[in-house]
Amino acid sequence: MASSISENLYSRLVNEEDARICRDISEEACTEVPRNFFLLIGSSFLTKLGDAVANPKTTLAWLMSALGAPVVLTGLLVPVRESGSLIPQLAIAAYVRRKPVRKWVWMLGAVLQAVAVAAMAMVALTLSGPAAGAGLIACLVVFSLARGLSSVASKDVLGKTIPRTRRGRVNGLSASAAGLASLGVGAALAGLQADEVSSARFFVLLLFAAGLWLLAAVVYAFVVEEPGETEGGGNALAHAIRKLSLLRDDAPFRRFVLARSLLLCSALTAPYYVVLARQHAAGTVRQLGVFILAAGMASMISAPVWGRLADWSSRRVMVVGALIAGSLGVFAFTVETAAPRLAGQFWFYPLAFLVLSVAHSGVRLGRKTYVVDLASGNRRTDYVAVSNSVIGVVLLLLGGTGAVAQAFSVPVVILALSALGLVGAWASWKLPELEGA
Repeated sequence: MASSISENLYSRLVNEEDARICRDISEEACTEVPRNFFLLIGSSFLTKLGDAVANPKTTLAWLMSALGAPVVLTGLLVPVRESGSLIPQLAIAAYVRRKPVRKWVWMLGAVLQAVAVAAMAMVALTLSGPAAGAGLIACLVVFSLARGLSSVASKDVLGKTIPRTRRGRVNGLSASAAGLASLGVGAALAGLQADEVSSARFFVLLLFAAGLWLLAAVVYAFVVEEPGETEGGGNALAHAIRKLSLLRDDAPFRRFVLARSLLLCSALTAPYYVVLARQHAAGTVRQLGVFILAAGMASMISAPVWGRLADWSSRRVMVVGALIAGSLGVFAFTVETAAPRLAGQFWFYPLAFLVLSVAHSGVRLGRKTYVVDLASGNRRTDYVAVSNSVIGVVLLLLGGTGAVAQAFSVPVVILALSALGLVGAWASWKLPELEGA
């Protein structure tokens, strides 16, 4: 009964006569596509909502400030979260590769993320000052490593269970649903007064987020995954280092990694929009709620569109997303320097953040779909691991933009990062087309 319902819903959702045509997956996996389609959407929705609630760019940064943690620790939040999950993935991929069924690896990562976020909740309730800041960073390190474990496994499970031209919709629909749910979180925070924020409320908020990751692990357990290729023995780190040769020998992959590095502008500029908004008006919890609302609206509105477009051409989605993010940065720099009164309006930077979030959603969905379609089997796992590890190093290097902002100005940093994004749009346009193959 449940199977027939999922098949009917799947057929209606994809809205195509060839809904049961499977590309790039086995015959056995093809029969389970409708079921797995909704299970993957459900688990991804839960983790994306958890990310929205415990976002280091918004919630954790506000928590650091509320607990009196040093600013230098607040500046480490985004680099630690992103690099900590990306850099170790070369070694993680060697471990994942030896598992014929890889959904269990994803579930382990989800459970560890839940534990780390629950520990953050305890820090919020019991510590303050530098100790609280150090505790949150330590928890975030564990969270990031666990996130890397799930990231490597998720791409491979998606590639084994969902056919090509359907994968973008899994990410798009889950992001849209999570965006809708996060609107409620943002609205609740926007309705609070600044003095209504307390450690106890952050404790409840973070415990809620931890519960989302645990529930996601339960949902993921029901995914039907056929055993896949494995490789035996060998030292994991040595094997990982050998895989770096992909950057030298595989030209299409090397060009993708270069383009993805340039596209980091859509992620790195986001905190600086928040910084400028706080410079024009004192930061309150209402501002936090407005920015969360903006991010949620962006995911809800744009993710399904990006998802369908990514199934048509993930390369073009990357291009358009980068063009929007880069052009927005140039516009924001111009307004901030030439018309500061306009930039100081309450609505200006939340609106800019909304547009940037739409662009970033497109960049993320485009490059995630592109790398899954670029290869198959264990090579897909290698592509994800190598590219993520390289991007983690690049993030650490670009994390020094905070020092540039200190030396020059925040608008100059936005302009420089946006220029890189525009170059990234050109580099993405030069990538080979994959969809429909």
